[in-house]
Amino acid sequence: MLSRLKNSFRRLKLWMIVLLTGTVFLSFKAVDDNYFEISRNLDIYTTILRELSVYYVDPINTEAMVRESIDDMLESLDPYTTFIPESEADDYRFMTTGQYGGIGALIGQRDNDVIITDPYEGFPAQKSGLMAGDVIVSIDGKKTKGLRYDEVSKMLKGSPKTNISIVVARPTLTGSETITKTLSREEIQIKNVPYYGVIENNVGYIRLSSFTDDAGQEVKDAVKELTEKKKVSGLILDLRGNPGGLLNEAINIVNVFVDKGQEVVSTRGKVKDWDKIYKTLNNPVDTKTPLVVLVNSGSASASEIVSGSLQDFDRAAIVGQRTFGKGLVQTTRPLAYNAQLKVTTAKYYIPSGRCIQALDYTHRNPDGSVGKVPDSLMSEFKTKNGRKVYDGGGINPDYTTSIVTYSSIAQTLALKYMYFDYATLYRLKNPTIKPAKDFVLTDAEYNDFISWLNSKEYDYVTDSERQLDILKEKAEKENYYASIKDDYEAVKNKLKSDKNADLQLHKQEIKWLLENEIVSRYYYQDGRTENSFLSDPEIKTAVRALKDPAVYTSIMNRSFKE
Repeated sequence: MLSRLKNSFRRLKLWMIVLLTGTVFLSFKAVDDNYFEISRNLDIYTTILRELSVYYVDPINTEAMVRESIDDMLESLDPYTTFIPESEADDYRFMTTGQYGGIGALIGQRDNDVIITDPYEGFPAQKSGLMAGDVIVSIDGKKTKGLRYDEVSKMLKGSPKTNISIVVARPTLTGSETITKTLSREEIQIKNVPYYGVIENNVGYIRLSSFTDDAGQEVKDAVKELTEKKKVSGLILDLRGNPGGLLNEAINIVNVFVDKGQEVVSTRGKVKDWDKIYKTLNNPVDTKTPLVVLVNSGSASASEIVSGSLQDFDRAAIVGQRTFGKGLVQTTRPLAYNAQLKVTTAKYYIPSGRCIQALDYTHRNPDGSVGKVPDSLMSEFKTKNGRKVYDGGGINPDYTTSIVTYSSIAQTLALKYMYFDYATLYRLKNPTIKPAKDFVLTDAEYNDFISWLNSKEYDYVTDSERQLDILKEKAEKENYYASIKDDYEAVKNKLKSDKNADLQLHKQEIKWLLENEIVSRYYYQDGRTENSFLSDPEIKTAVRALKDPAVYTSIMNRSFKE
C-alpha cells in the first residue's frame, strides 16, 4: 500500500508546478485542453497532503514534504530547472548580479569553527583589519561555535549601512588573541573581471570569472586599457572555471572582439514566439590583436557562447580542455509568495550552427562536465574560414592541454589547512614580501615548512596504496589472498608513505601551492592571480603562442605540438 501511495505521489509531482504557475500556463491551448486533468490531479495531491497532515501517526513537515516533491519533479527534467523559494532569493540575486549586502569576505568551515579565508580587498572586512586565519567567535553577541559556515554567512549578510560586531580569535606566534571589530555593511559588488594586466612579453591578461551585470563593459574597459594604453601585442581571455551567467553579457563580450551586426547565438525552444537571434549591436573595440581564450571543464554556458563564437568567427585560438557542455537557456518565472522558477525554455546555437548542449546530460563526469562523446554521434560544422568543428557537448579547444593533477600529499596538505596555517604564520614573521609576480620561497624557507610539518598530523594514502588495497579486496573474494599475503605485505611496506621523501619528490608543486597561499596574505586575490603566472602551464602556452605568430597559426590549424 505504501509503495502504491509513493508511486501515486510521484506521478502527481508533475502537477505541482501548475499549482505554483497556473497563471502562466493558462494562455496556452495545450494546457487549456488538459485543464480538467490538471485540476483533478491537483485536487488529489492537496487531498493527500491534508490527509497525511491530519492522520499520519507522527508529525510531518508539510513545507519540507512539498519542497522535496517539487525538487524531485524538477530533477526528472534537467539539472538546471530549479525552484527558488523566497528564503534563497538573496543567493540567487548574487548569482545574477554579483551583489549582496555584507562585509566582503570568503569564509570556510574548519571542524566546529568558521574562519575567514579571503577578505576582499577594499571592502569592510579588509578595511577593518580582519585577516585570513581569523576564527569567528561571535557575531552581534551570538556565539558561532558549532554553526555551519552557511549559517554564519547569513549572519554576516544584511542591509548596507547597518553595523555588525564581530569577535575573532587571531593566531599569534605564541597562541591567539581575541579581537573585536565593529563594521558597517556595504553593498558588495563582486567584479566580473577581478584582474587584468600585462604579463611577460607584452601580453595582456584578462581574468573573467562571471557573467553578471556589466560583465561586457568590464571586459571592454580592460581591452581598451591593455591595447590602447599598454600597447600589448596579444591578449589572453581566461574563462577557466567560469560557470556562466547572463546571456546578454556574453553577447556584449563577443562584440568587443567582432564586428557589429554578427549573429552570435540563437535560441530555439517550445514557445516559438520566444525564439530569438542575438547579434552584436555595437562597434568592436579590437578585431585584430591576436587572442587566446583559456577554457576547461568548468567553463560553462555563457563561457561556452563566448569561446565557441570566437572560435566560429576564427577570432581566437582556444586552449585548454573541453568545456562543460551546457547549451540550455533558463528563464526565471515569478511564483506565488515571492518564490521563483528557473525553467529551461530553449537551447542555444552558436554561429556555425552547432549546439553546445551535451547530447546526454544525464551521464556526466564526476565534476558534472560532459564525458567523451563517440565520433559517430557528433555532427560536423564549419567556422567562418572553413575549419571543422563539432557538436556533441561543449567546446573542443584548438589545442588541448593536460589536466593539472596534484600528488596525494599535495592535496592532503591543502585539505588539512597546512598551506593555510603556514601562510598565516609566515605573515606574522614577515611584514613584507616581494611583489606577487616575483615571490618564490627559498630552499631554506621550504625546509622550514618541512620542519613545521613534522609536528602536524596529515596522514594520506598514495594512489599506489589505493590500487594495492583494491587488489587485496579482489584477491580475498577470489580466495587467492592467503597465497599472496606475504608478497602483499612486503609491497605494502615498500609503498608505505614516507612523508619526508614525498615532500622532496613533489617539492615543486607543493612550493607553488604554498607560495600562492602566502602571497594572498599580502596582495589578496590579485596577488594569487599574478603569482600563478609563474607556474600555470596553459598561460605559458598562451604566451608562447602570442609571442610567436607561427605557434599561434599552428594552434589555429590544430597542428601545434609542445
